[in-house]
Amino acid sequence: MRPDLALIEEPRGRPDATRHVTRGARRYLRACGFAVIGELPLPNGRRADLVALAPDGGLRIVEVKSSIEDFRADQKWSFYRDYCDRFYFAIPAGLDGAPFPADAGLIVADAHGAMLAREAPVLRLAPASRKAMLVRFGALAAERYCALAFGDERLEA
Repeated sequence: MRPDLALIEEPRGRPDATRHVTRGARRYLRACGFAVIGELPLPNGRRADLVALAPDGGLRIVEVKSSIEDFRADQKWSFYRDYCDRFYFAIPAGLDGAPFPADAGLIVADAHGAMLAREAPVLRLAPASRKAMLVRFGALAAERYCALAFGDERLEA
């Protein structure tokens, strides 16, 4: 992946641990055949750390947590489940996964890659919600591509 693409997907100023877990989880998901977008705004105004689109159209959301304190302080992840078929937490290697909800998947990651520690249950999206998320995913992917390929230029139809 081009370094400038990573800058678009990961806000600057994130702590190193969070950046490393995000990078490793993204690499893992891509190796599994998913298309992945970081920082995808959701219809409820929240922003998902990673959203992965499976070849079959399934959607996964991954919430990155760098520590137990980060998990306890930020409970907005419960608002993400309505927008995916499977929900996961990505945590750094060495962090105890026991405090994370058992009804969410768990990915253990570092800057180089990740592994699936616990699969998430399937909670199928309604067709209208799936369509809305797929359109949102595709539109943001296209915007980011154009930003990389053409800079700040706006293409006219």
